Amino acid sequence: MKWSEICIHTAQEAIEPISHILHESGASGVVIEDPADLVKDRDTTFGEIYDLNVEDYPEEGVVIKAYLPVNSFLAETVDGIKKEINGLLVYDFDLGANKVTISEVNEEEWATAWKKYYHPVKISERFTIVPTWENYEKVSTDELIIELDPGMAFGTGTHPTTVMSLQALERTVKAGDTVIDVGTGSGVLSIGAALLGASNVQALDLDEVAVRSAGENIELNQVGNVVTVGQNNLLQGIEGPVDIVVANILAEVIVRFVDDAAKVLKPGGMFITSGIISAKKEDVKKALTGAGFVIQEVTLMEDWVAIIAQKQA
Repeated sequence: MKWSEICIHTAQEAIEPISHILHESGASGVVIEDPADLVKDRDTTFGEIYDLNVEDYPEEGVVIKAYLPVNSFLAETVDGIKKEINGLLVYDFDLGANKVTISEVNEEEWATAWKKYYHPVKISERFTIVPTWENYEKVSTDELIIELDPGMAFGTGTHPTTVMSLQALERTVKAGDTVIDVGTGSGVLSIGAALLGASNVQALDLDEVAVRSAGENIELNQVGNVVTVGQNNLLQGIEGPVDIVVANILAEVIVRFVDDAAKVLKPGGMFITSGIISAKKEDVKKALTGAGFVIQEVTLMEDWVAIIAQKQA
């Protein structure tokens, strides 16, 4: 089978929304080539650092790659992707060079490209993300392994927004808690909550492809007895009360449902939000406090923000 590699030269802050656009357009996942990875200081507390080849990275900006099947609709799909990316300008995203190129690869090259960029990564005190094809042994008895296949979903679990969300869950989830994961994507946050001892997790996403992908990853990690996956528009029609709501999605979307999050949370319940670029941090904080939340913690990783807010008792 032939695949088309779509390569988008853009800016770092556009990674998350463009990755989402690619996923909705039928891409199974994304590869991100960011030259900042070559020079930035790294915290080695949680895992190994792998050798990086400077020739794989652009001189400036970032390159996002994804793979689409070659079919009669490919041209229309690519045109649609370009239009949606340009539409991000309305939300003041910096698109950088905003250059889109297409090349053809065969299926074997496609699979190799994924595996080249994806290795076990320890992202917190307890969580390690492991690709399904890697053999990995726990280094401690309390280590929690999340297995993911980037061919199944649009995230590998190692983007800063996902890392901060998992770390926030690690600090907030207690045994027996009930959790709602809004915009579940790959299902990684729902899996993490289940592994931390949550008794019931609802994984919700509007995209039926994401729902299917999350279901496959949940089955892979053997947490189907705790996590249920469903197609839903944010929290519309969802009833609580629950202990925790987590949402790793765009800031523009988060501010639209903070009132609904407050309604489904128990008094004292926690709302974990991520996927927020630094420029949008104050907008999200204002929406949260306006809905009656108290900001408990704000975390910054690279140019991304995660917020833990508590519903007043």
